[in-house]
Amino acid sequence: MKLAQFFQEQKLRLGIVQGKELFPLNFNGDFHSWLKAGRPLAGAVSSLPLESVKLAAPVNRPGKIIAIGLNYADHAAEGRVEKPEEPLIFAKFPNSVTGPNAKIIWSETITQKVDFEAELAVIIGEKTVNCKPEEALSKIFGYTCGNDVSARDLQFGDKQWVRGKSLDTFCPIGPWVVTSDELKDPQQLAISSRLNGHLMQNSNTADMIFPVTELVSYLSRHFTLDAGDLIMTGTPSGVGVFRNPPIFMHVDDLIEIEIEGIGILKNRCQSL
Repeated sequence: MKLAQFFQEQKLRLGIVQGKELFPLNFNGDFHSWLKAGRPLAGAVSSLPLESVKLAAPVNRPGKIIAIGLNYADHAAEGRVEKPEEPLIFAKFPNSVTGPNAKIIWSETITQKVDFEAELAVIIGEKTVNCKPEEALSKIFGYTCGNDVSARDLQFGDKQWVRGKSLDTFCPIGPWVVTSDELKDPQQLAISSRLNGHLMQNSNTADMIFPVTELVSYLSRHFTLDAGDLIMTGTPSGVGVFRNPPIFMHVDDLIEIEIEGIGILKNRCQSL
């Protein structure tokens, strides 16, 4: 199923997306509360036109956002670095999460080199420790589109990545979560990004160096994964910073992340 969060009377609600309709669940709470409550699926009889609702980030308060760097060989090559022998892990802070159609906002006094990164985002469904790769898919609740927005001047200037990756609104996700029972193979998905309609990245998750099952297993051997944690699985080549000349996002730009079987995440840019 496709599970979305949306705003209704300034409160977060959950609903199931079917075609161009959204069926609200009869549940009072957000995604994390719903997970803890046992994932009740009682729904309303009537539906809402999908275009009439304001969607929110499908996971609004992840305990952890675990990101993987250089997980596509072509991206490592464009950055002129060696492929990692083990997953390269960094963090994005939860304050960076924003939803579909929300603005990506930054101050030009802080950064002037804001880049895009199309990524498959994995949502953990249950507490996971020392998980074997063959068990990993059973620990995943679902998948969504992610954009690992990056302030490259901060990232490279700091010589570590957390600040440049964690500014407010720098982790758009959405438009909804596709559950793992519906999207059975996360390694056969076309993934792309478009900036103002121009194709920038065009790849397939089959090209990951470390597939999703290995990532979940590897991470769970080092620290506990909790229900609702978000794993950003890396980006393919075509990002702005390694182009000649570099291409960064600017005010009013529209960035779109599309992943096969999930949908399109759209965000427009705004400067403070």
